[in-house]
Amino acid sequence: MRLSDFDYDLPEGLIASCPAPVRDESRLMVLHRSEGRIEHRGFRDLVDYVRPGDALVVNETKVFPARLMGRGPGGGKVELLLLRRGEGEIWEALGRPGRRLRKGTQISLGDGALMAEVMEILPDGRRQILLRGDDVEDTLRRIGRVPLPPYLRREEAPEDRERYQTVYARTPGAVAAPTAGLHFTEDLLDRIRSRGVDVTPVLLHVGAGTFRPVTTEDPTRHRMEAEYYEIGADVAARIADARQRGARVIAVGTTTVRALETVATAGTGAGSGWTEIFIHPPYAFRAVDALITNFHLPRSTLLMLVSAFAGREFILRAYREAVGRGYRFYSYGDAMLIL
Repeated sequence: MRLSDFDYDLPEGLIASCPAPVRDESRLMVLHRSEGRIEHRGFRDLVDYVRPGDALVVNETKVFPARLMGRGPGGGKVELLLLRRGEGEIWEALGRPGRRLRKGTQISLGDGALMAEVMEILPDGRRQILLRGDDVEDTLRRIGRVPLPPYLRREEAPEDRERYQTVYARTPGAVAAPTAGLHFTEDLLDRIRSRGVDVTPVLLHVGAGTFRPVTTEDPTRHRMEAEYYEIGADVAARIADARQRGARVIAVGTTTVRALETVATAGTGAGSGWTEIFIHPPYAFRAVDALITNFHLPRSTLLMLVSAFAGREFILRAYREAVGRGYRFYSYGDAMLIL
């Protein structure tokens, strides 16, 4: 397996920079693995492919406004991206420019609404930041910006606060959305439930590592960034019950897959902690029978995961067909259902 095995050509005009006007009006490419067949539908047609008893597993993580703009000593501009919270109001963060973020540096955020101090410079160049101010959590919601994917190359727009979030997001902690879930509406979920499908939540906080490129030609040498997950015993029981009855576990997104496969690999079915699971060909899936996903970047760990699930050649053929038919790619793009 080589990194170049997961490359494909994508015209820049097919990268979706903004969400579709209506969530479930996205297009849906359906891949039938057993037949090597491809269908072209709308996302609302997902109800035609679910069966009574299936478990549709979603990631209920919520993106928080983790991008902060501020000024360092002397008034120089500084940008922070909060990644994960430690004790109290100490956070691990990415920051730029690095030369303005030495240990002990004081940063004014949101015109003084919060103050940040660089406590430590970590070995990988990240910063340990202490935030000070009144009601830090509420202030972050007010002054923070949505951490849009870097390839969108634009600033936050008003609609991003709502649209770069799933309708079932519950637990703040992600710095990127589990984008396969962005296509769902409450009405569509109700229609799916009416078919006898159990919509089941798990949690995996998507980290900045989801955008970190693979830089080695041997992908197996790539190190995944740890991400926090939770799967409760009650949820695990519902999923296990579906499988025991011969129903399918349909994962919404690669993050859901990684959470489910983490506990399946451990043999627990439930649990919480930090996962660095890297799924790439060849891989024997233990917990997932079908997958809903978006179209991913070339040479990415996400493309490797879906290639492991459906076969690299089939996936790359589907991607070529998607390009030819003008599908929208990446976070705000169209969707794929792999059966």
